[in-house]
Amino acid sequence: MTNRRLDFSEFYLRSKDDCLRTVFVSVGERDLAQELVAEAYARAWASWHTVSKHPAPLAWVVRTALNVNISRWRRRRREVFLPDLSVVADARIAHPPADAVVDSAIMTVLLRLPIRQRQVIALRLLLDLDTATTAELLGIEPGTVRVHFGRAVATLRDALMPDRQEETRS
Repeated sequence: MTNRRLDFSEFYLRSKDDCLRTVFVSVGERDLAQELVAEAYARAWASWHTVSKHPAPLAWVVRTALNVNISRWRRRRREVFLPDLSVVADARIAHPPADAVVDSAIMTVLLRLPIRQRQVIALRLLLDLDTATTAELLGIEPGTVRVHFGRAVATLRDALMPDRQEETRS
């Protein structure tokens, strides 16, 4: 075992309980505190050569955990939440309104997509927004929009055009 691993292991074992208690008191939720502390220690491990030289490495880890919490809060605050239609989806798909603008087969597949992919598809295709505007609206990077869009389109294609999938395998 290298000195780096040994030093970090000793630091982790010595400080993890104090760090968890401090973060728990700050955020008020044990599960969230555990998640934040785990992320902070992962970051400390990745930057151990710098963190180990910090005058107070435990304070660095606690501050990192709290910063991760702030970043998550800010991201959630910027998110655009679409209603979870999965509860009423079956009834709506079984009996779509006469003026429905989305085919029921497409809607069924859309409702199976992860929420972020569904949001990207809705903004890009239904509102005809470009990648940059979609990214800004959702508070994510344009590359992330492209990844979600690509995955969603692939899922839609596979579900709605199974014959095409078999042709490409042949």
